[in-house]
Amino acid sequence: MAAFEYVALDGRGKKKKGILEADSARQIRQQLRDKGWFVQEVQQAQKQRSKNQSQGLFSPGLSVADLALVTRQLATLVGSGMPLEECLKAAADQSEKAKVRSLVLSVRSKVLEGFSLANALSEYPRAFPVLYQATVNAGEHSGHLDRVMNRLADHMEEQQRIGKQIQMASIYPAILTGVALLIIVFLLYSVVPEIVGVISSTGQVLPTPTRVLLASSDMVMRYWGHFLVFCIALALLFHLYNRPIERRTKTHRLLLRLPLIGRISKGFNTSRFIGTVAMLSGSGVPLVEAMRISAQVIANLEIKQRVSRAAVAVSEGSSLHKALTEAGYFRPMMLHMIGSGEASGELDAMLQKTADAENRSVQELITTILSLFEPLMILIMGAIVLVIVLAIVLPIMQMNNMAG
Repeated sequence: MAAFEYVALDGRGKKKKGILEADSARQIRQQLRDKGWFVQEVQQAQKQRSKNQSQGLFSPGLSVADLALVTRQLATLVGSGMPLEECLKAAADQSEKAKVRSLVLSVRSKVLEGFSLANALSEYPRAFPVLYQATVNAGEHSGHLDRVMNRLADHMEEQQRIGKQIQMASIYPAILTGVALLIIVFLLYSVVPEIVGVISSTGQVLPTPTRVLLASSDMVMRYWGHFLVFCIALALLFHLYNRPIERRTKTHRLLLRLPLIGRISKGFNTSRFIGTVAMLSGSGVPLVEAMRISAQVIANLEIKQRVSRAAVAVSEGSSLHKALTEAGYFRPMMLHMIGSGEASGELDAMLQKTADAENRSVQELITTILSLFEPLMILIMGAIVLVIVLAIVLPIMQMNNMAG
């Protein structure tokens, strides 16, 4: 059976959309006609037009939140002992989003055709990344799919939680910065020219702060469009410069040398890598394969290349501790914990503890930076407003002194 999306008009002429399962589109049309509906369109859900398209831009995708929710539902259903195809159908019925429901039913159709779950998921690489496929494949081969799906759901929910925490923590500073810039532009564009124009019409010599402010205001009014175009052009040139992977790697290497950005980038990427290796290795994926797959979650190309070399070293007989030490960018505490895990035979558990500790360290650093950024922005905005006020008040005081 396959999943089909339909568009039809009910007895009252109201448009209805949905997904049904049948052996052919003809059966779907007959089912809808039996209900007294007028069928407008029936097509196979998430139908792949070609193999190349399935690997590209137009293949269906899922957000991290949707994928985490579907994974948790499947883990719970598989753990209850239900057949896999029924678990997929129940997860599809549970979803409130037509896109998710259609995708899960399409995967179910592949499973009913005889595909393994991992192979069925591989047909939709944008929705289910290689990391996801490898974990499911390991669970199927080990016979503990429910346990592996639960680990995968825990991993995805943790990554989603970390991302949300960072996003929420940065919202207030972003709003504060935007409001401050708008206020300053408004003062320079509207208020300052009007007030200072009245003062300068008296013919008196304006103080230096007032002249500087007038020049700044005039520059904003005349050249704001040019400045905007310049910023867009600069961003475009930076993007074009970094298109070759060699240049992008150099840029990422430079970012790692910056004081705060480098520390955050190293901590974020290494903790994600170690946490992913822990999840895959604990699910039954061989360590070298787990390292190669986990390298794909690393955003920084410099670290990614070093980790890929470390995976080659481990495949040649090196210990994980030694390979990551030679790779660099991993903090000494992480390396000592990994070495301890290898020596005690509890590498999976120690890898997870290492990733959790590094995640906490990075989150604390980001929280500290953002908490310092808020009062800093208030001080900067206050200083700029003080300069503007002084530039307006000084000529008024000068006029009063002359009148006195």
